[in-house]
Amino acid sequence: MPLKVYQSLWATEQRHPGTPERPVAERFDAVKAAGFDGMAIDLGAMDIEAARETVPEFARTGLGGLLTAFPRSIEELRPALHLAKEIGAPFVIVIGQVMPLSVADMVPVIEAWLRVGREEGVPLQFETHRNCITNDMFATLLLLDAIPEMRLAADLSHYVVDREMMLPISADYQAQVGRLLECSDSFQGRVANRCQVQLPLHFPQHQPWVAVFRDWWRRGFTSWQARHGTDADCLFLCELGPRDYAITDAQGEELSDRAEEALQLRQWALEDWDAAAARPVAEPN
Repeated sequence: MPLKVYQSLWATEQRHPGTPERPVAERFDAVKAAGFDGMAIDLGAMDIEAARETVPEFARTGLGGLLTAFPRSIEELRPALHLAKEIGAPFVIVIGQVMPLSVADMVPVIEAWLRVGREEGVPLQFETHRNCITNDMFATLLLLDAIPEMRLAADLSHYVVDREMMLPISADYQAQVGRLLECSDSFQGRVANRCQVQLPLHFPQHQPWVAVFRDWWRRGFTSWQARHGTDADCLFLCELGPRDYAITDAQGEELSDRAEEALQLRQWALEDWDAAAARPVAEPN
């Protein structure tokens, strides 16, 4: 059961005022040269027509494909699923922009997207993300109770901010995170604290939060390994976004090198994957 680590095309953007972005082909080459297994396309960062222009890059570089969709209606998901098949994505991550206020009204929306996924033959994972139908951790837990087949893409940085979790993480939150991890079929790499969704990884004051997230990744990997066969691949996506996700100084310069941090995340993920293989599913602290 190998762990495959992907980079995000969005995460390779610099968004530096006055400086053009590197060509997409050059960024694909850099991700390939760095040893990543695949590249993820984010339809929140580019429209679907621009995303279609990346299709030849997957064949040229041999990178695996992955797609994150932001559908604003039920049927708007369908073109994203068609594109996902073109780039060989094993599933599509959904950050749904249909956002009813009540869980009872959310349920038919999720079920409708799942129906579209079945019709197109593309599995769906709903990301634990802000500003979407899974914005709130508590509502997402209720959705999982109502729709047992719902699967998640775990980016827990959003829920640390969503619930303003404090250290040490409470036993209730640990149990709730454990429930999310049991329903997660892929994982994303970013470290947050209760006020900031993306922390520089090397700052000493952030190390307690690095330890929290690595523990969650190990727990998630342990659960994933117990639920899947030996021929299945688990995906870990490095998702270190450009400014304004990345914290900047008074001159607008980022405080850390996200390309180097992505390599650090990959190393941690591979270590934690190996550690999970020998680790029983942990009880909440």
